Amino acid sequence: MRIYIFILVLLWSLPISLHANAKRQSTSDKAIHLPKPYDYSEHIKYNGLDIKTYYVTMRDGVKLAVDLYLPKGLTNEKIPALIHQTRYWRAPQLRWPFSMFSDGLIGRTGAMIKAFASTGYAIVNVDARGSGASYGERLHPWTEDETKDGAEIIDWILKQEWSDGNVGSLGISYSGTTAEFLSFNQHPNLKAVMLMYSLYDVYDDIAFPGGIFQRHFVNDWGYYNSKLDADKIPRGGFFIKLLVKGVRRVKENGRKKKFKMALKDHEANMNVNQTAAGVNCRDDKPPLVDIESIDFFSPYVFADKINATNTAVYCYSGWMDGDYQHANIRRFLTLTNPQNKLTIGPWEHGGKFNCSPADPGLSGFDHVAEIMKFFDFHLKGKANGLYEEPKIHYFTMMEEAWKGTNTWPPKASTHSLYLDEENALSFNPPKGSNAFDFYQVDTSVFTGADSRWMSVIGKLKTPLVYPERKKHTEKLLHYDSAPLTQTMEISGHPLVHLFVKSDQTDGNFHVYLDEIDAHGNVNYITEGLLRGVHRKLTEEQPFYTDVVPQRTFYDEDMMPLEKGKIHELVFDMIPTSYQVKKGNRLRISIAGADQTHFAVMHKSEPKLEIYRDAAHPTRVELPIVQ
Repeated sequence: MRIYIFILVLLWSLPISLHANAKRQSTSDKAIHLPKPYDYSEHIKYNGLDIKTYYVTMRDGVKLAVDLYLPKGLTNEKIPALIHQTRYWRAPQLRWPFSMFSDGLIGRTGAMIKAFASTGYAIVNVDARGSGASYGERLHPWTEDETKDGAEIIDWILKQEWSDGNVGSLGISYSGTTAEFLSFNQHPNLKAVMLMYSLYDVYDDIAFPGGIFQRHFVNDWGYYNSKLDADKIPRGGFFIKLLVKGVRRVKENGRKKKFKMALKDHEANMNVNQTAAGVNCRDDKPPLVDIESIDFFSPYVFADKINATNTAVYCYSGWMDGDYQHANIRRFLTLTNPQNKLTIGPWEHGGKFNCSPADPGLSGFDHVAEIMKFFDFHLKGKANGLYEEPKIHYFTMMEEAWKGTNTWPPKASTHSLYLDEENALSFNPPKGSNAFDFYQVDTSVFTGADSRWMSVIGKLKTPLVYPERKKHTEKLLHYDSAPLTQTMEISGHPLVHLFVKSDQTDGNFHVYLDEIDAHGNVNYITEGLLRGVHRKLTEEQPFYTDVVPQRTFYDEDMMPLEKGKIHELVFDMIPTSYQVKKGNRLRISIAGADQTHFAVMHKSEPKLEIYRDAAHPTRVELPIVQ
């Protein structure tokens, strides 16, 4: 017992030691006026939780593991419910004796559940079909059966004696998309969904940004899920495995046997690596899965279904959340409910950190209060001023200020930044002809593990994003501007026009925008990327509403580069809001690979000519807010 108590104390103090060198909590991203802070303390009525676990049987006999969290002391009051459907374990099963000291509601998720219960919400936490302690199989993400399960869980809620008939759903990443798919059932009792840090277009947002296979994410995500589905902890080290046994078991008679049967079902699960194998284009049919393309589980395909409902959607992301802030912009622009909202902060995937170089640290934003404000309005009918604010809130990094607008992008003027001779940048168009710089692609270059892309897989454990940026950009073909004569706010979607000649018919093209401060430090702003064979643009809006040039990424639209011919590649950079101070400089860097994250889509290292003359003015168009 002394040994166990010693280990418990050690584990309890571990988070403190892990963050001993971390910066204090950031106050710059704390909402002061916009979004208007919401004080829900006056609505707290309960202290503590009653936790119940169930197997709820679906229409086809598959049993789903469900945790129900009710306010302790709830008697005859009817209350609304929030559904969270996850494939990452609804809760951990703590080992003895740690289970004596904790109910498994740990970390920020546990704190949020307790906060909502204290104000009179029921929380229904579900292991999605084929995951956690649930029965069933999953051959690909967000299956049709998984979507139907959500509607049946709502029906189950409505039968409970505590239910007032109002239901909302929320989630982060995978479970955010699950909440969106739940809305496609068009269930009349689903009043609002909060979609946090979640994708909209599986192909372009995460699996193939710009048509380039994001190998690291797909490989790691597939590996982690296969471990979770076998009730194994995929990462976390010795102490976590000492603390956590696996997923929480359902407390029913014969639970050990039932749990083994559920794990047996999971053996049929398909790894996402198998689903993605052989896919290059949006319309490629994945092998081994009976779907036409990976668009089958892209939320944008089903936008008409949610537009036919009264369900309000809150789109929520961060500037360093992979490419998911663009996903949420696309979603917000495509969906039509006037009560939809969009917020983009200086956060990574999950909102733990403020990643602005001006004040990196633990985020000071009250995420729980903002979520509570949204659901209190829609599920409890509280007049809390939610729609007296602008529909859109975004945070400008380096200025460290929240802004509000009702339209996206913010009103801005376009200023082009051109490549110039001697690796310079100019706001004036180039003159002359046949001016270019030679670049031999180095496929070994990389951007490092502390990146926006690692954020999406949960590996970003620091607010210091791209900490070795100066070293990495100096290995690339880069161009620097003169010191700016006035402070500049870049808010929106920078657009790349790259004029290039290659000795190969394909290639990856990565273009980065950085800031160089007065001390010579290089701060990452954003990036754009495109696979050369996907350069063809479409004049239509083929999939969803967007504010940048679109391409189909269809097989029939692939256009190999013609060797020895100058091509103009037009592609957007990931949206941002970033203030560059007067006296600082801008840097544009060009690469043909990012070994950390993306697969090389050609067999050797191309020799490129990057053009910068009057007829072929390579440039980045910057949206400048006055």
